[in-house]
Amino acid sequence: MRGLLRLVVLLAVLGAGSVALFQPQRLPFAVPWDAVSVEGLRDRVVGLGNSGAGETTPPPTGEAGRTTIQSDPFGRVTDAALQAAVARQPISIAALRTRTYPGSALTVVRTLAAGSNYTRQVVSYQSDNLTIYALLTVPRGTPPEGGWPAIVFNHGYIPPAEYRTTERYVAYQDAFARAGYVTLKSDYRGHGSSQGTALGGYDDPGYTIDVLNAAASLKKDARVNARRLGMWGHSMGGQLTLRAMLVDPDIRAASMWAGVVASYDVLATDWRAEGAEARPALDPLNRRYLRALSPNASLKELRGRPIQLHHGTADKDVPYSFQKNLADDLRAAGQPVVAYRYVGDNHNLSGSLRTALNRSVAFFKSNL
Repeated sequence: MRGLLRLVVLLAVLGAGSVALFQPQRLPFAVPWDAVSVEGLRDRVVGLGNSGAGETTPPPTGEAGRTTIQSDPFGRVTDAALQAAVARQPISIAALRTRTYPGSALTVVRTLAAGSNYTRQVVSYQSDNLTIYALLTVPRGTPPEGGWPAIVFNHGYIPPAEYRTTERYVAYQDAFARAGYVTLKSDYRGHGSSQGTALGGYDDPGYTIDVLNAAASLKKDARVNARRLGMWGHSMGGQLTLRAMLVDPDIRAASMWAGVVASYDVLATDWRAEGAEARPALDPLNRRYLRALSPNASLKELRGRPIQLHHGTADKDVPYSFQKNLADDLRAAGQPVVAYRYVGDNHNLSGSLRTALNRSVAFFKSNL
């Protein structure tokens, strides 16, 4: 184990563990309505009928592309109407659950230099009629009864044009591969040689779809025990991991590092580049909407599947407060969570890499 950890730290020092940047992409937090009074809202919303519960389906957008929503006769937006509006968003948990994620066989594209006790290959799989590339590691030796446990690795934001399948996250993936896990790190669409267009991980469902099809592809693989499947996510990958867990109940546990995992209403106001102007406060309707759209509003549906969180207090890309927000939400929902705070450490946990990896490996050994 000491040799493994020395190698991991060395890879990080050499740059293999240097990963995500601040994510300058569109977020799903451009609120759909202007801040208006109740009187103004009565003129904006549609369906001022008698039901007041959103049974009738209003059109998805109003004039100038604005979202419309049903209210009661007094101009109040009911929770049912708000949920109906949220469900029409492709990124919502409700919408993602209406899709199927068949995955495919993992096709070997290129065999790479092996690790100390595992093989490494670039593979491809099918997702949403796209060919997506990924880095696969498989332990050598005789698998345990039922097959190897497996972890889907969800990387953070890397400019798609700069992304390479075999670069970044080497130390992270290596730690789990050495510990006896099959690991699969999806490129996501539009990254490297993968087909499709990279539209970001927050306001478009594409990356989440690719992650869920990666999990499905692992479950099809004869070397893998489909009942022992976990996810690891960093930064943007933490958001994808949380969303995927709420869609696929076969994902048994997840570890998230420096994740963009605060509720959407918090992200809308609190996430900005260092030195940037503060974002305006949300009015009550838009706050309700973004909260309902966030995966954090559905945490009870984890149904006891454990989550582990890691975050550095000196993270300049994703504030440490985001981890606290999710941890608080998980506890309020009665879900098991262990949250680690690394004082003074950065977005990649460079100063605590040995400790954090050791904790993550132990977490999956206990929960898969």
